[in-house]
Amino acid sequence: MKRGRSERTTLLDVATRAGVSAITVSRVLREPEKVSEQLRGRILGLIEDMGYVPDQAARALASRHNSTFGVLVSSLTNPAFVSFMQGVEERVRETNFRVQYANTHFCSHEEKRQVKLLLSQNTAGMILAGLEGVDAVKALLKHAACPVVQVVDIHLQTGGACIAIDHESAAATATRHLLDCGYRKIAIFGPVGDERGRRRLAGYRKVLQEAGLYDEDLVCHAGPATGAQIGAELLRATLVRHPDLDAVFCQMDDLALGVLFEAQRIGKRVPEDFGICGYNDLDFASMMEPPLTTIEVPLFDMGYRAADMMIRGVGGTVPSEATLDLGFRLVKRGTTRKSSPQLPRA
Repeated sequence: MKRGRSERTTLLDVATRAGVSAITVSRVLREPEKVSEQLRGRILGLIEDMGYVPDQAARALASRHNSTFGVLVSSLTNPAFVSFMQGVEERVRETNFRVQYANTHFCSHEEKRQVKLLLSQNTAGMILAGLEGVDAVKALLKHAACPVVQVVDIHLQTGGACIAIDHESAAATATRHLLDCGYRKIAIFGPVGDERGRRRLAGYRKVLQEAGLYDEDLVCHAGPATGAQIGAELLRATLVRHPDLDAVFCQMDDLALGVLFEAQRIGKRVPEDFGICGYNDLDFASMMEPPLTTIEVPLFDMGYRAADMMIRGVGGTVPSEATLDLGFRLVKRGTTRKSSPQLPRA
């Protein structure tokens, strides 16, 4: 007799068909090494034929977690987050864990709400890849009965583990490189209102203030959106106010792509007349013409290692406050001049 749509195959159904106890079937799924190879093969075959799918909700009730990792991200469309999520998926793929993403839209209230939801679902662990209101979630995370890893910035303290880079230092390195190349009127484009953006802005500001060249009016674009079109529009608007602008540090490579297109459209020679430095070193950066000078951030590795720390944390093998700085690298390519031996005078 064919089962109705509401009649789900149960573990007991499999056990009855196999002529064994439900505990034996459960052991095949949870501790297969404790069941003989022959019996294990027969039961797994029946599980496949009968379409049995374990009830994760029931498992969560019987276990201390629901085998799900919650990953909070600020945007599901940002190319940088896509690379990060690919790393998470690669590490989790061969395990019994699964990933649940929560898009917080750069909103601290949504972050707090999603953290509460994940904790209420008995989540196995959390990766915080988008975090604006650290103080709002800190108290919740302090008593979380699961491993928590943040990947926002190496200096951001959430009370859990951390796998990240120093965004302030990375931005300072990019800005100093533009100065070393002889550029003097340097703008910053990108989302300076989120946590990463604020830290990058701090690095940019510090270097230019030390050089006596900081101009608040060259800090452009406070919104979270990014893309080539926005980069082109920002350059057009900034040149109206500052026609002598000779370089831009873009907080995203796709912004830099738009800046390059617009600079070429209006006849600026890159890098001779105009310098561009991006951030993240996304796949297309090396394929641009000229290729983009940028800050390489190990996004895939960050996601992979964060997931690995989650998995090991569930097993109790990782300290709850472990910190790993993955570092960054300035990749010098064709959108900036060769560095001068000495810093030019202002």
